[in-house]
Parts: sequence; C-alpha cells; structure tokens
Amino acid sequence: MINIPDFIKSIFSSDQGKSVLGIDIGPSSIKIVQLKKRKGRAILETYGELSLGPYAGLEIGRSTNLTTEQLAQAVVDVLRESNATTNRSGISIPMGSSLVSFIKLPKVDESQLAQMIPLEARKYIPVPISEVSIDYLVIPRNDSIASEYQNSEEKPEEKTIDVLLVVIHNDAMARNKEITRIAKLETTFSEIEIFGSMRSVLDQGTAPQMIIDFGSGSTKIYIVERGILRVSHMISRGSQDITLAISKSLGISVDEAEKMKRERGLLKKEGEQMDINEITSLTLDYIFSEVGRVLLNYQKKNERNISKVFLTGGGVLLKGLREKAETSFNVPVVMADPFSKVEFPAFLDAVLKQAGPSFSVAIGLALRRLQDSE
Repeated sequence: MINIPDFIKSIFSSDQGKSVLGIDIGPSSIKIVQLKKRKGRAILETYGELSLGPYAGLEIGRSTNLTTEQLAQAVVDVLRESNATTNRSGISIPMGSSLVSFIKLPKVDESQLAQMIPLEARKYIPVPISEVSIDYLVIPRNDSIASEYQNSEEKPEEKTIDVLLVVIHNDAMARNKEITRIAKLETTFSEIEIFGSMRSVLDQGTAPQMIIDFGSGSTKIYIVERGILRVSHMISRGSQDITLAISKSLGISVDEAEKMKRERGLLKKEGEQMDINEITSLTLDYIFSEVGRVLLNYQKKNERNISKVFLTGGGVLLKGLREKAETSFNVPVVMADPFSKVEFPAFLDAVLKQAGPSFSVAIGLALRRLQDSE
C-alpha cells in the first residue's frame, strides 16, 4: 500500500473544487488516484495500490479471478488505506472484456448507420449480440487513414467512412455497477482501460505512438495516431510468467522468485549456475517478438513509422526492460509518466516517476472524471 500522508493533502485543503477518483481494477491489483482541480490545474491528493493475490489465497503479484463481492471489498480497503475522501469516481473496464476495432462502412446518414453498426459488429463479436453493449465513433475524413490505397491506382472512396467500433461485455458493466453499489461509490462512467492510458500518457501530435501495457497475466499493445486508437492486440503472457519461470527453474517459492525478479531484473550476476537473465528473457523474447510483429505490420501497411513507444503497467518496472525494448524495436522507448499531468509536492517527484507506469489508467480515469465535473 502506498499513499500520500494527510499532511500533504492538507496543503490543498483550501481549494473549493470537488475531489474525484480514478479506480483501475486489474487482475493482480487495484490502483486508485484522487485528484482535485485548483486554478485550472489537476492536483494530486492521494493515490494507492492494493495487491489482490492475498484475497484469493495467492502470492502478491499473481493474477486473480475474484468474485464481485471480493473486488468490492478490496476497493473499500484501498480507499480506506489511501485516505480517500470522496466517492465521485470512474472505473476501468479490462481489455479482455471489450473489443475495439477500426472498420470501414458505406457512407450513410446517422439513422442508417445506427442500424448498420450492430449488423457489422456481428462479424467481430464471438458472443451473442444481446450479451454486449456497442458504441461507435465516426472518424472525420481528414483524420482517417487511407494508406491502404497508396500503393494502388485506386483512390479512397468518397462514399465510405471510417468507424471506431467499441464493444463491451455486459457482464463487465454489471460487475462495475455492483462494485459501485457495494462500495457506496458515485460512479458516472466505466471506461475501457486503454482510453485512460491514452489520456494520461501520450504526447500531443499526429505521429503514430505505441503503448505497451505489461501487466501480470497479459501484455497489451496499442497504436494511436492523431488521438485515435488504430491497433489493439493482446498477448497472453505477462510479468507473473517471468516469476513462475524463475520459481520453477530454480526450485524456489513464488515469493522468493518475485523478490529476485524485482531485485535483479535483467541484470547479470557472475558465477551463477543458471543466469536469471536467461530465464527472464525466455518470456520477454516471446512478448517482444509479438510486439515487433505488430509494429512492423502497422508501419508497412500505413507507410508511417512509430515515433515513440510508451511503457506502462507494473511489469515495465523490471530493471533493464526499457533498454532491451529500445534495442529490440529500434524506436525511442520511454517509461510512461502520467503523474506529469498533475501537480504534486516536488519532493515526491522521484517516487511518482517510479510508480507512474502502474497508475496510467487510474490517472486517466480521474482526469476524465474531473473534466466531466466541470
């Protein structure tokens, strides 16, 4: 558990604005961020993280599959331990419970499009349409990507439109609604986690950027251009796979393996019978191979290079990971710094830069809730 002490929060107590929460519920932990607006700036009041492993009888850092009631209790616990003072919140929806796709449709009026979207969505959804909620965004033509036509004599059709299709499983919405009820929250929205990360992490500009979210049980890859999500891809391996591989290879407990991973990362140590770096690299090489494939496919198809890669998620704190990623992708790679979007006491700078990648979604949610409150 980490939080800002009460005396730090009191620095901003004279502000008359209302505080808001961003609550990121992941498979291995819950992250919360409380913000308040003062003179047009977002002010950090408190933040906290709570591991979910112990709630499932597992080690810290392990992915879990808790009941809604258990998750709600964990939310209550992290809010209490973080000294949160508001219930006004937004909550994340995991990418695994959603689908985001970029599709091309005939240009029709809004009423026809609303009827066409559910029919088109059936091609992408592996469950009955009644089990999901659908939303969409028409991308203005001047923001669209027409590169698929650039190597052909055919030009982009004026009679087509580009649509961002967003699908969320109803179970995820129901879960968040129940957590809101049990934890006595005032939640005005649930948002797919990628949009929170985009809001808190990315640079302004039109060049394509990539986010790699290295979580406990999976790694998510997103490519964003002109503020629009163009590619999303999930890899079913994450940081806990490294821990489990170390535990199995060295015959040590999962707790010991997790501690060793955090202390050593990708750094080599002379004289060891089995190099931890080699064990760790088995998982990382697979993940980086998938990331590289997605990156190259996008650049080849669209004839535009990725300008920068942002690393988010608790797994990116692995020592040496950023350097290995930059070498592997031949693209500038930086650690996400979402706390740069808010104000906080200067002496916390080093701590928040270290914690930042884990809080990208929570900060993005809080920023949206703050904006919605205006």
